[in-house]
Amino acid sequence: MSSPREKPLSSALILLMAIATGLTVASNYYAQPLLHTIAQHLGLSAASAGTIVITAQLSYGAGLFLLVPLGDLLEQRRLIVTMTLLSAAGLLISAFAPNLPLLLLGTAMTGLFSVVAQVLVPMAASLAAPEHRGRVVGTLMSGLLLGILLARTAAGLVSSLADWRTIYLLAAALLSLCAIALGLSLPRRQQSAGLSYPQLLASVLTLFVEEPVLRLRAWLGLLSFCLFGLFWTPLAFLLAAPPYGYSDAAIGLFGLAGAAGALAASAAGRLADRGKGNLATLIGLAALLAAWLPLALAGHSLWALLAGVLILDLAVQLTHVSNQNAVYALRPQARNRLNAGYITCYFIGGAMGSALGTQLFSRFGWSGIVTAGAAISVLALGLWLWRSSPKSSPLVARH
Repeated sequence: MSSPREKPLSSALILLMAIATGLTVASNYYAQPLLHTIAQHLGLSAASAGTIVITAQLSYGAGLFLLVPLGDLLEQRRLIVTMTLLSAAGLLISAFAPNLPLLLLGTAMTGLFSVVAQVLVPMAASLAAPEHRGRVVGTLMSGLLLGILLARTAAGLVSSLADWRTIYLLAAALLSLCAIALGLSLPRRQQSAGLSYPQLLASVLTLFVEEPVLRLRAWLGLLSFCLFGLFWTPLAFLLAAPPYGYSDAAIGLFGLAGAAGALAASAAGRLADRGKGNLATLIGLAALLAAWLPLALAGHSLWALLAGVLILDLAVQLTHVSNQNAVYALRPQARNRLNAGYITCYFIGGAMGSALGTQLFSRFGWSGIVTAGAAISVLALGLWLWRSSPKSSPLVARH
């Protein structure tokens, strides 16, 4: 197995891994600002178009459980390059899809293999010096959030210049180039868990039984990313309708507002390095709840919407990076499996939020989104306060 001392993480390699993390995860989000355009082009209802986002989230969740643990079994560089290329192939299928079933097939393939981002993050955590691990993880998670948010901006702009299919072609080309760069730059690294593949998958579930910190952080991750999906999935329909009536390009620009939340990843990493991960979690969860105050006015106030986007994305990222640093500290030899368990729950939450968002918006409009968002935020904050009380403090003390 390669050792961090044989090839330490350089700033250039950290940057490449952050870019790769952002590009692969972005593949699941190009459709979000284009949902109303895709629906018009393929003759779909808003609910049917919403299944594109739900498929992306569920396939990503499946990949997290089925593929990410392979990072504890197979040679990681080869695994990363292969998965990146297969994700690019899924984008090509989506680019040429003439109907919803084929678009869903391409979306599912891309989502399944874009979990390569979650092989890159624990690999970077393992290669990093312990005193810099939080910062390195925070840098990669900044890349991840920027990928999620800027994907919307890129998709909206490209759709306005060409059509909605072009972003898929461009993204496939970028992922292919990224795979080549990773193949040339990453060190060879293989760690064997000493388990067969079925045993490896079963051990992910065992970790949930044995690690209460993992269970708590997985619940917090699920609820926080549920809020993320609840907000972003129906946003395109809100902004395309009166009083806004925005184009794809304008809708995509809202990703730039949320991108400021990526700054929270670095801050959360540094707080974790100083042993203040619990404080970062509390701030993130409180901000999740506070975000719905301006978002309650988002149906008719652009400034309130922008403020809410900034707070919500910053809060989600702060909570997420704090969760990951706490999880990675549990068992260094099982980081891929710990990450697989946590991130699977995280993206299940995203899929739940996307599904809930499309249904609530169709039935109750934006007020339904705000009511559900506030309720879920209260649940997440209440769970943390209960578990971080003196009686339950052992569950949150391990960082």
